[in-house]
Amino acid sequence: MRPTTACLSKGFFGRSLDEFKRLWNVAYNLEGIKGPSGPLPLHDFHRPESLSDTKIMCDADIGGFSKASLDWVPPSSQDGTNGHAHFHGSISTALPPNRPDVQRSGYAAWRTRDRPPTIFGRAVWDIDMYTYLALRVKSDGRSYLVNVQTDSVVPTDLHQHRLFAKRPGEWETVLIKWNDFVRTNHGFVVEPQTEMLRQKVRSVGLGLTDRVPGPFELFVDRIWATNNVTDGDEHKVEEPAPREGQLKNKQGRNISWSDK
Repeated sequence: MRPTTACLSKGFFGRSLDEFKRLWNVAYNLEGIKGPSGPLPLHDFHRPESLSDTKIMCDADIGGFSKASLDWVPPSSQDGTNGHAHFHGSISTALPPNRPDVQRSGYAAWRTRDRPPTIFGRAVWDIDMYTYLALRVKSDGRSYLVNVQTDSVVPTDLHQHRLFAKRPGEWETVLIKWNDFVRTNHGFVVEPQTEMLRQKVRSVGLGLTDRVPGPFELFVDRIWATNNVTDGDEHKVEEPAPREGQLKNKQGRNISWSDK
């Protein structure tokens, strides 16, 4: 008999022991004073079971007609790629019939699931000592958003930023400063802006909300927090020119990514 993923997964005390080891290493290495000793992995898709730690969402959940899938792609020695995820589907802006309460559709997204608790409480990521969020992706050039959810007072708040892919169709590493994320709620920018609760990050993910009908696909290798600017392909972080995005404030005005 082959053990299932559930049988192989760690239990409550196993997770608690891992968290204790992590906290002990932070204290022993004086990372709170000297800074972290290395990058912080948030999620990778190098193994097929990594898909079980994610959740897919699209407007089909409310009767819409968009489709979204997240599939695992095995590693390839020919291409030199790791195992990775293929986020793909199609966007439809058609409204569901017999649902007058639904006034908007045309979105698809995935995120990491909430991590199981440990003896220390809810399991979250503390990225406070890191400057950048790094993503290894291959994009089709569409306007994807990076979504970060924290253990904040308002559970429906998200911190979002555009995924500025410079080489659609090719693998690249994108770096985003944590301080550049914009706080939103249900797709609208929240005013006044408040700083991300960086000590309690619950989940990360990617979504497509440009409401442009048609197919999409995005390949994702891994996501991590880092202080190393050389993790980026061009060894620098370029500040994108201010541009109008799909995020809006409550007055309906499209914001630029320079509007914080």
